[in-house]
Amino acid sequence: ADFFFFFQPSATLNYFQQPQDIKESDFLKFLQKYGSHSFLAPSHVQPSFPAFYRAGDPIFIYFDSSSVLSTLRQPGAMGASGLCVDRNPAGFLDSKSTSCTRIFTNLSKSCVADPALDAASYYRDFVVLKVPVAGTIVQSMKVIYGIEFSGTHGIQNVSVQFKVSNISENSGSSLQQHFTLHFWVSARIPSGLLPSLAPPHLLPRSRNPGYITGAPLLIANGGAMQHMSILQSEGDGSCSQFLRHTVQFGRNMRTGCKLSLSPALEEGNCSPIQQELYKALQGMSRAEDLAITGHAHSTQAEGWTTILIQNCSVQAVNCTSCCMVPVTLEIQILWAKVGFLSNPQAQILGARYFYQCQPLKFLSTSMVPLTTIVTFIDMTAWPEPPRNQPQMHWKLPFDIFFPFEVALNLERSYRDYLAGYFLLILIVSGMLCF
Repeated sequence: ADFFFFFQPSATLNYFQQPQDIKESDFLKFLQKYGSHSFLAPSHVQPSFPAFYRAGDPIFIYFDSSSVLSTLRQPGAMGASGLCVDRNPAGFLDSKSTSCTRIFTNLSKSCVADPALDAASYYRDFVVLKVPVAGTIVQSMKVIYGIEFSGTHGIQNVSVQFKVSNISENSGSSLQQHFTLHFWVSARIPSGLLPSLAPPHLLPRSRNPGYITGAPLLIANGGAMQHMSILQSEGDGSCSQFLRHTVQFGRNMRTGCKLSLSPALEEGNCSPIQQELYKALQGMSRAEDLAITGHAHSTQAEGWTTILIQNCSVQAVNCTSCCMVPVTLEIQILWAKVGFLSNPQAQILGARYFYQCQPLKFLSTSMVPLTTIVTFIDMTAWPEPPRNQPQMHWKLPFDIFFPFEVALNLERSYRDYLAGYFLLILIVSGMLCF
């Protein structure tokens, strides 16, 4: 006899549900449903590192003389003052530039004794580990680190470049430093190539089919691709004219700075002031499209989604000498995980530039405070959870027990025959005795 067993698991349990299409009319509805407070307190759980670097992982360095394991640092600015913070770890594949201000009281003494002003302190007595190793992480002018890597084979080469300048006691009591960290694939970009020299088609992007956390977001304007960026402040709190923060996938951001208006814009003409502030908030090139996945190409229209732009009202309220100008830009990005549960891919569903305005009185101030907020909103539709264990559906022949029934019948007949024969012997024996 043949036995057949059939299992009917639900195929949809292995996939994320297909996300809904985002239209301009229902963007606000999804934003209110899935949005939540941003800038949550970070987790205090120590991360575990794999056998190779992943995007955003700290880069390990080792001091051979003291047998200390640490991480590569990229100093950055803290607070409105922009003072340098040296305990800022550099993230793998996280190419970025930072600027900060150092204050010193005795330049002659600091120039000799302060490690921050010593170029050798940024490369001396330590080596960079090609791949992470098990262990505990020690929490503990212009510098450019160039790191060449090759897939899962790890870091292949590290270079450092300096640009120094002479300063004197008369130049003041502060010094602004710039730090840059740049990654390149060894098979594509030769060693030593700086970010400013990289050709446009080598624009760093996410390596997954979807976006990975910490990867730069790609935007396009008329087919020209670049990274989405927001305002960055200088050491004195003013808006930088050249440097901007790159928006990284999955990381909420908030920046603020003060923009200085030129005298020509303070004469009472509202429209040029508005255009100047819009230009400062959105950057030199106005973003039109946002890449849905991290590997999108400019020639593939299906890989891009149009950015919804909502400007604020330009009419002043109860103020005859006011101009309604944009002071806040909130970038709202809706995304979801798609594909297999075992290998999810992050995909952007829609994005909106939402400007907020305030009245500005003419000739009242020459500095306008600007704020930029970036919020990522997860709209992942998880599959339906299984209700219980899969059930087995039996499909057996109707006469599967026939051989057992025949054997039982034969055994029962033979037993009845022996009992009758034994009874007959007893009767005959009784008759002979009488």
